[in-house]
Amino acid sequence: MKFTLSIAMSPIDHLVALAKTAEEAGFSSIALPDSLFYSEKVSADYPYTPDGTRFWTADTPWVDPLIAAAAMGAATSRIRFYTQVLKLGSRNPLLLARQVGSVAALTGNRFGLGVGLGWSPEEFRWCGTEFERRGPRVDEMITVLRLVLGGGMVEHHGEFFDFDRLRMSPAPTEPVPIYVGGHSEAGLRRAARVGDGWTSAMIRFEELRAVVDRLAVLRAEYGREREPFEVQAVCVDRSGVDGYRELAGIGVTDVLVMPWLAEGIGFDGDLGSKQDSIRRFGETVIGELS
Repeated sequence: MKFTLSIAMSPIDHLVALAKTAEEAGFSSIALPDSLFYSEKVSADYPYTPDGTRFWTADTPWVDPLIAAAAMGAATSRIRFYTQVLKLGSRNPLLLARQVGSVAALTGNRFGLGVGLGWSPEEFRWCGTEFERRGPRVDEMITVLRLVLGGGMVEHHGEFFDFDRLRMSPAPTEPVPIYVGGHSEAGLRRAARVGDGWTSAMIRFEELRAVVDRLAVLRAEYGREREPFEVQAVCVDRSGVDGYRELAGIGVTDVLVMPWLAEGIGFDGDLGSKQDSIRRFGETVIGELS
């Protein structure tokens, strides 16, 4: 069982210190959230809250996750970083490949790309992309990202993206894993078909168990059941050593946690209190399960 520290909505000046403390405490990774902007009005419900409302405000701090990974990577030596999740559909894959390759190089291949389609029509429209066909577009984007990040002179002629032979250098010296988010059947199929893992939003244990079982069926359907595959979970009704053992028992490989929230410390809480919470989690949970 691996543990990832989520730093979502923490003040920007906390991030490097939190990464250093997490590395010392035995965490495997840092999960980096993504939000391009806060639109005052949105024309779709947020899909991961019961009433469809956003649980952050216009003042909530968000730093670009790739820039954050580079900054935290420069201050650490072992801990990994992955986006959880980057809103892929509103971006350009060539520009993103340039960023991902750079972060992989600067961190010594300690970076993974967690991706989702994106849920806000405004993000797509105001970034110059199409919301309605986001699924096929994201599928092609993943193809382009793997192609370009694989190195060498490559070309691509698809439905959404078209370019002649080009090369980005340096290419990562190891493959950048791509973790696919989404709780829908289409999202699970995408993860099973092309992902190196699946990453969840907030989810309850019984729903998570059903998703893991479904992913196993789909991976077998695509002939990928023997390939390595991560299951990264934000499970809202299991915690503590016994709870995390239950998660491991159903096939979860990586649990995302924010230890200070369980201790009543808010997103914008004191940095020292957050660091103490990380250390306690390392001693009482990671140390017990390692």
